[in-house]
Amino acid sequence: MKAVKIAVYAFDGVTMFHLSVPQLVFGEVARQGLADWETVLFTDNGRSVRTAEGYGIDGLAGNEVVPAADIVVIPSWFEDGRPLPAPFAGAIRQAHGKGVMIVGLCLGAFPVADSGLLAARPAVTHWHALDAFSERHPGIPVDRTVLYIDHGDILTSAGTAAAMDACLHIVRSRLGAEAANRVARSLVVAPHRSGGQAQYIERPVRRPGDANPIAEALDWAVEQLGERLGVDDLAQAAHMSRRSFIRAFRAATGTTPATWLRTRRLDEVRRLLEITDLPIEQIAAKCGFTSPVTMRQNFMSAYATTPSEYRRLFSGQTATG
Repeated sequence: MKAVKIAVYAFDGVTMFHLSVPQLVFGEVARQGLADWETVLFTDNGRSVRTAEGYGIDGLAGNEVVPAADIVVIPSWFEDGRPLPAPFAGAIRQAHGKGVMIVGLCLGAFPVADSGLLAARPAVTHWHALDAFSERHPGIPVDRTVLYIDHGDILTSAGTAAAMDACLHIVRSRLGAEAANRVARSLVVAPHRSGGQAQYIERPVRRPGDANPIAEALDWAVEQLGERLGVDDLAQAAHMSRRSFIRAFRAATGTTPATWLRTRRLDEVRRLLEITDLPIEQIAAKCGFTSPVTMRQNFMSAYATTPSEYRRLFSGQTATG
């Protein structure tokens, strides 16, 4: 498999968290031996930068790495929201024209939009900056309800932790669900929060020693995906009434039980397509779909490809890439 080079933009005032997320996720791909992925930090001129926390970082590359990259990541943006400098905008557009994927995480959606590449395609950024984004780019629709939006060639994500979801999504898209799950397990994070999940969720506070009925129901459901589960089954597992469960579930996950179950089932479908030779009919049954036709319809709707085509693309990929 071809080596993948990921160029991550660094600038004065960037937080250590924003700068570290793409390096952590994509670096783990190489550390796990999943594929030959390399990350490099760059600035406009190769000079050192100072992070928001006061740390100096030097030994950085300059804009010359952008055309040679496979993915360019802008992990955030300046707090003053300054426009994207023309030379950097030109470098991004030129790279995109050669097939480079452009990623704007959190406030990084602003410079991606400034580059003109989004045109009228939807985007997302941190929820507190959505109004400012719309004022600056009135022709670009914003989706206030999602964690990230992937157009294939351009991706934007919501704020802070959603950047990790977006980076794991890129791993999943290029290397498959099993590879993304391995990276997530190594980083001890959730393997998949779908892009359509709400970016602002009021999560219940759990005190030490307290039971968490929603978490317990989710753990139980993951082990029962082959069964015909419904809202009532999950509510019973949580020892809650249906109405209370639905309200608490949305507060905890930002989605509905039906959507969550469908996503988990499709995650398992992808995993089985990648690592087994099971017939489509058996996979559908193991993952709780009423028929192979229903599974194919849901799979096509979610991933714009068929299970058979997905298996052909990913089943030949080994742990070494």
